[in-house]
Amino acid sequence: MRETPATKLTRRSLLKGAGAASTGALLAGCTGDGAGDGTQTSGTGESETTGTTAAESTTTESSDGHSVTMSPVGTVEFDAVPRNVFTVFPQYADMAVALGHGDAVNSVYVPKMTGTTLNHYGHRLDGVSFEWDGLRDPLSNGFSKELLYELDSDVHLTDPAWASTQSNWDKSDVEEIKSNVAPWFGNFYSGTHAQPPDGYGNYEYYDLWKLFGKVADVFRERERYEALAEVHANLVSSIREKLPPKEERPSAVRVTLAQDGQSFYTYHLNKPGYWLADTRPLGANDAFADEDWQSLWGTVDYETMLEADPDVILHLWGITPSYSMADTRSKLENHTSGSQLTAVENDRVYAAGMRYQGPIMNLFQIEMGAKQLYPDLFGEWPRYEDGDPYPEIPEDEWLFDRNRVADIITGDGQ
Repeated sequence: MRETPATKLTRRSLLKGAGAASTGALLAGCTGDGAGDGTQTSGTGESETTGTTAAESTTTESSDGHSVTMSPVGTVEFDAVPRNVFTVFPQYADMAVALGHGDAVNSVYVPKMTGTTLNHYGHRLDGVSFEWDGLRDPLSNGFSKELLYELDSDVHLTDPAWASTQSNWDKSDVEEIKSNVAPWFGNFYSGTHAQPPDGYGNYEYYDLWKLFGKVADVFRERERYEALAEVHANLVSSIREKLPPKEERPSAVRVTLAQDGQSFYTYHLNKPGYWLADTRPLGANDAFADEDWQSLWGTVDYETMLEADPDVILHLWGITPSYSMADTRSKLENHTSGSQLTAVENDRVYAAGMRYQGPIMNLFQIEMGAKQLYPDLFGEWPRYEDGDPYPEIPEDEWLFDRNRVADIITGDGQ
């Protein structure tokens, strides 16, 4: 349901952002330039080693609405729960779905890829799905101010610091959209703890579930958030307590095979940032841990892969419709050097998910990775076939309760 222009104009006068700070890499290995990993200037640490504690609410309630505080946007005031929501990166669409507000989303990066992938997981959650057909792709023709005016959203779940780095954008454009359309509410650089652009020196970093808590407060869904955060905390703690000593854990890499099959985009497993929220809790030995690529990802050839020779290869994007795992395995098996990789020889090349994960993806991707890395501890990972939903796993081998998660999302279990 959408508001009429008249009521929206009235509400827009009350929907505003405040705070001293308002604040480009896109798909690593896909498009865009990498921003160098920066040192953390402030903010929260990563808490997955012991399980996430639900983020404290930073919401202020009043008779006129509510406000939420987050870096880099400061305090943003809302007179109502947003019903028309702009997103770029899929984690925010995932968050909206998890909070019961998926129908508010009006845009997301590559809707078919994002929507299909999210529904691969949602297939195992009764009553949970994401209607992505007809959504706008905010990056299909570059990040466009015109599109933001056209969509006339109630909130932009996008980092203004990131927006200011896009082609033909600067801070004045960011302020224009904030003043004329709706506030920004996002935090991009927590993804890898990369350095934000100049002018955002007090930037704070959040882990995935603390960021999710901030978004939950925008939607006034604190109770639903806390219930999901408890599921996540229990999942992580139950895995961590069973992990073997570090020296007994497998070596692994997270990579994407380039389209020509001759090189690999490479990513770390255990560094800070919410892009690694699914691999870091699992504590595998990163075969490229000592590599510093000075960007959000690196590129290596087969010789370098053979030198690292990991026990396990986690192929990023493998469960999305963007890559075929059958083709990927075939290219590796038929390559002179690729066929010599231990992971290939032992059939331990697995489909991994998305880095741009929200809470739903994160729960499943942690379970997925645990089974792929430690099958003797957490049960075998079923072989994933291209185009299929998340594999069906016997209930006694679940690492988290799908029924509980579905009930929370649909409102039956709060």
